[in-house]
Amino acid sequence: MSSISSKTKVYSVIGHPVSQSFSPKIHNYLFEKYDIDAVYVSYDVNPDRVKEGIEGIRHLGIMGTNVTIPHKIEVMKYLDEIDEKAKLFGAVNTIKNVDGKLYGYNTDGTGLTKSIRDSSGEDIKGKKVLIIGAGGACRSIAIQLAIEEAASIEIVNRSIEKAQIIADTINSHFETKAIASSKTITQDDIDNVDILINTTPIGMGTDESPIDTSLVPPKNMIVADAVYKPHETALIKWGLKYNLKIAYGIQMLINQGIHSFSIWTGVNPTLEDTENILKIFLEQQKNA
Repeated sequence: MSSISSKTKVYSVIGHPVSQSFSPKIHNYLFEKYDIDAVYVSYDVNPDRVKEGIEGIRHLGIMGTNVTIPHKIEVMKYLDEIDEKAKLFGAVNTIKNVDGKLYGYNTDGTGLTKSIRDSSGEDIKGKKVLIIGAGGACRSIAIQLAIEEAASIEIVNRSIEKAQIIADTINSHFETKAIASSKTITQDDIDNVDILINTTPIGMGTDESPIDTSLVPPKNMIVADAVYKPHETALIKWGLKYNLKIAYGIQMLINQGIHSFSIWTGVNPTLEDTENILKIFLEQQKNA
């Protein structure tokens, strides 16, 4: 994007806070790459002003918006139509404005599964998955895994009630077998796991790991972490130590963003775009 004019379209991310968001870098790169006259900005919307924020999107003609923590559920009340998958996920992370009518979507789950496919070259179908955490990210990811026909999903969370709700949803809608537990993960638990996914904030800005790193993983296990700062979390370092295939948190974020971009523009970015955006992220982290 060379200049901003009265014809420049506006896209955004809303959340609280959003100062740390990498999304503007993703979308402004894509707008420039595909010669789209648009700009992407961040809006910090307080939780008690979400309704006003959504009405602002509608009436100011903001063409598309990403929604991040803590607004993904609350925004659903104020949209005109919600995609069936987003309804099942129970959250919206992408809004498209079509002539003042707001449509809600969710790209969280596909962001993670595409990261796994890109990193490992393997499909989700038939895989045995262990997910740590049972928050909003887990719900979207777990349901997407079931859509893509994972064989089984175990959700481990301190509060088994939250995990059970997600497991029940999967068991009532899909062939995938889902179970919930609140146990400490042991060697026996990971011995037969194909994909291990962390959806908790554990490891964000710290050297903590969501599992005991003295455990020895199966040699073909895939490790995915939703945390993207730092790039190499304690869990990722553990996976690298054993030469496992890794799906990084930033890959998930980039793929979510690219899917949103496609919903808004009809343009499908390439793997080269993903790699270039990753380079921008790593350079930013190096200079931070």
